[in-house]
Amino acid sequence: MLIWCAVLFVLGIMAFADSLLNMGEIFRRINSVLFMLLSLGLLVRTTTKKKDGDKERLKRDIFVLEQKIRTLEQGREKLGKF
Repeated sequence: MLIWCAVLFVLGIMAFADSLLNMGEIFRRINSVLFMLLSLGLLVRTTTKKKDGDKERLKRDIFVLEQKIRTLEQGREKLGKF
């Protein structure tokens, strides 16, 4: 997804440059700006979702490790009673 967003953003920049230089008028100026802004929005959303996913994974790992610590502490208490 990140690669597609980057490709879309590069195409938007190329379309904007094409409309400024009047090399072929493949894209109109407004369309190219909207195209570029849309791709930039997708790029930002994708990166924030990726960071959120990493944070969620780390929180889940911490929770699992805390459970293992509790289990080991309970086992140590049981061994201390014998």
